[in-house]
Amino acid sequence: MPLGLIALAIGAFGIGLTEFVIMGLLPDVAADFGVSEAAAGWLISGYALSVVVGALGLTAATVRWPRKPVLVGLLVLFIIGNSLTAMAATYEVAMIGRVIAALCHGAFFGIGAVVAAELVPANKKAGAIAIMFTGLTAANVLGVPFGTLLGQHSGWRSTFWAISGIGVLALVGILALVPAIRHVAEGISLRQEIGAFTSLQVWLSLGVTILGYGGMFGAFTYIAYTLTEITGFNATTVPWLLMLFGVGLFAGNWIGGRMADKSIDRTLLFFISALLVVLVLFGFFADNQVATVLALLFMGGFGFGTVPGLQSRIMHYAGDAPTLASGANIGAFNVGNALGAWAGGLGIAAGLGYTSPIWIGALITLVALLVIVLAMILAKKASVASPHLVAAG
Repeated sequence: MPLGLIALAIGAFGIGLTEFVIMGLLPDVAADFGVSEAAAGWLISGYALSVVVGALGLTAATVRWPRKPVLVGLLVLFIIGNSLTAMAATYEVAMIGRVIAALCHGAFFGIGAVVAAELVPANKKAGAIAIMFTGLTAANVLGVPFGTLLGQHSGWRSTFWAISGIGVLALVGILALVPAIRHVAEGISLRQEIGAFTSLQVWLSLGVTILGYGGMFGAFTYIAYTLTEITGFNATTVPWLLMLFGVGLFAGNWIGGRMADKSIDRTLLFFISALLVVLVLFGFFADNQVATVLALLFMGGFGFGTVPGLQSRIMHYAGDAPTLASGANIGAFNVGNALGAWAGGLGIAAGLGYTSPIWIGALITLVALLVIVLAMILAKKASVASPHLVAAG
């Protein structure tokens, strides 16, 4: 395994921790700045929106630059943003820090996925992407619980100083371990990168990302309410149950990457179908604690098992200009998060109960399944009509 993948995974770990750890620290942040929790919540929403902007804007602006220096620059931005958040004297400064850190998020994952794929042979690209995304899953399994504990015991600012330190470690790792290879894409213009979006398959891939991820997060966003109000778990057990979900993310990412190296489309078909089954069963048996524990594990596993394949698929159909499409797909993941959270919230607001987000998530996942089936059919027809075109499996 190329050591550069480890450096990329450390960067992914730090970025994932930045995005998610603040959820457990919001009461402390709100109290420190003297703002409502709703206002503090904008530190999450503002981050998510900035991810989409950075995924497209920064990726487009740096598309012709050598990728290693770009990754280094993005990590410097990440360190500055988190350090600014940690030392912020006011809520507004903390928000600026969050926005700065978020701008590097989408571009780092988008460009990092392309770099990871280029470090290995063609038949191991999805597995390499999965290794990089292992950092993101580890952030959920280990980073968020321990980051929350650190913030609760030593002040929330200590968590962001620790994240800045992780950024420095990733920066040093990329400088030392990621080779400065001259990539073909360095000679590709922004117009060529934008040209990748003339491919219907690229748009279908983005659609599957938004819907597939949106389906999982439609169910997951309000899972604490489901666990306490429907399943009957004590609120103190929720963090440990969420760690179980994180274990599923970790396993799904690892298995999904290896399966996608054999066939991207069949892997996506399998995982999206399995996620749909899990969500339907979860909807029926949400009041059963054993069934709920299993549902959390498999929801995380099948939901995140799609990620390496989704990232590989859009890069495959973007051809020789994958960088901007890869960044756009990272933005699509965040759009999916927002879609799932919004749709699940509609169910609760309509008085349909705390299992309604699960059923809404299942419905979104069903649409994702229909889209990937359509994409596979069209890809097969295109490869038959033009034999030089290779479908994604």
